[in-house]
Amino acid sequence: MDGNTASGDFAKQQVRQTRLELAIGLIVVIALAGLIIFAVLGRHQKANTGYPLQASFSHIDGLEVGSDVRLAGVTVGHVTKTVIDPHNFQANVTFSVMPTIKLPVDSGAVITSDSLLGGKYIALTPGGDDKLLQPDSVMQETQGSISLEQLLSKFIFTVTDSLQKKNSSDAALPTGGQPSQNHLQ
Repeated sequence: MDGNTASGDFAKQQVRQTRLELAIGLIVVIALAGLIIFAVLGRHQKANTGYPLQASFSHIDGLEVGSDVRLAGVTVGHVTKTVIDPHNFQANVTFSVMPTIKLPVDSGAVITSDSLLGGKYIALTPGGDDKLLQPDSVMQETQGSISLEQLLSKFIFTVTDSLQKKNSSDAALPTGGQPSQNHLQ
């Protein structure tokens, strides 16, 4: 009987351990699902307090609805809408700015990034005009996003072109790498 009792206690202990592990696993899965839902929904529901402004850019690579709008490195608003103008093929961006921030009409908007691989945001630079931007005004001074791929391709092209020119000028020199007297004249 002692053998049956021991195996019965072991089986009961295993069932309890399995139930405990299952309960802990379910709690972890539910918590993880809640965090994912919160992250996805919270990303696109930023507070839209402030007045709307608009700006047109040639490129907005990586700028999304919900991206920050910053002034002197401080977040003062968020991007609320991005659309393409079918007439001039520019990206029209609508963004909000805190009501306490009054920008002159000659202020600028530049799309920049947090870091080399970071997200994009709009950096505002205040102008010096006495007139202020009103809600729904269109900012005239803008600069679009700079693409990392474009910068790298320009750099590679420049280096390759320089090497080709150097190699062709070296080929024109006589052996020894020094110009001859005849070559200089």
